[in-house]
Amino acid sequence: MDPLVNAEWVSDNLSDPSLRILECSVDLVPGSTNPVSMRDKWAEGHIPNSDYVDLAHELSEPESPLRFTMPSERHFAKAMESLGVGEGTKVVLYDRRFTMWATRVWWMLKAFGFDDCAVLDGGLRSWQSAGFQIDTGPAPSRPKTNFKGTPRPEMVADLARMEEALGDGTCVINALSPGNHDGSEEHYGRPGHLPGAANVYALHLLDPVTHCYLPKAQLEALFDEITSEGQPIVTYCGGGIAATSDAFVLKALLGRDDVTVYDGSLSEWLLDPNRPLEV
Repeated sequence: MDPLVNAEWVSDNLSDPSLRILECSVDLVPGSTNPVSMRDKWAEGHIPNSDYVDLAHELSEPESPLRFTMPSERHFAKAMESLGVGEGTKVVLYDRRFTMWATRVWWMLKAFGFDDCAVLDGGLRSWQSAGFQIDTGPAPSRPKTNFKGTPRPEMVADLARMEEALGDGTCVINALSPGNHDGSEEHYGRPGHLPGAANVYALHLLDPVTHCYLPKAQLEALFDEITSEGQPIVTYCGGGIAATSDAFVLKALLGRDDVTVYDGSLSEWLLDPNRPLEV
């Protein structure tokens, strides 16, 4: 599969018994640090033959103090197997919130060694705009599967790697808004960005009306001035979500190989008040 598919492709393949369609949407309530499942919204209307995966709870490390920490390999495998994802299947991921929730799960699947996965360009909005049916029925039953892959730990940066990246020539990219980046907005306890970081806002990768990714030439233009050939890249945001949209574009659409997502992002970085930020 191509890493990015459109609504027509999904419609044409709905009857494929090996296809798993997963909605990944999460709600972040303003003023709250707790993510909220959108399973009820999925139940009210979703793409036919789809299921809902609770990213905040089912796919995050339960013992972590942070909201979206990558789980253990076994934890992730069990969650995928419960959704019928495993050997001989392929996965399309979508959301109703600017695609970054879908790219987060795409990045996780790739990091755990599962390659037959794609993101629905424009998410649920593109499905509805194309006039395709919305379903309210339960998720389809799936045969038991065995999720296996060879993990790629290099796709996920921990705190030690992030600290190294600030001084070893790595291109560090902040996927949060320009206001968050320059310090005029403060949503994580302290204003500013990691020292030396550039800013490519995840929402600026999308058409504001369709929520589909911009044409390749426009995406290249957003990154060309801040990246160079052969230079490693680490993306970050508030909690490792928006950062995956930047990383998805760089790796899947623009062909950059050495791209890593800082999993803890600002949520982890700011646990220590002595870690630096720039405004």
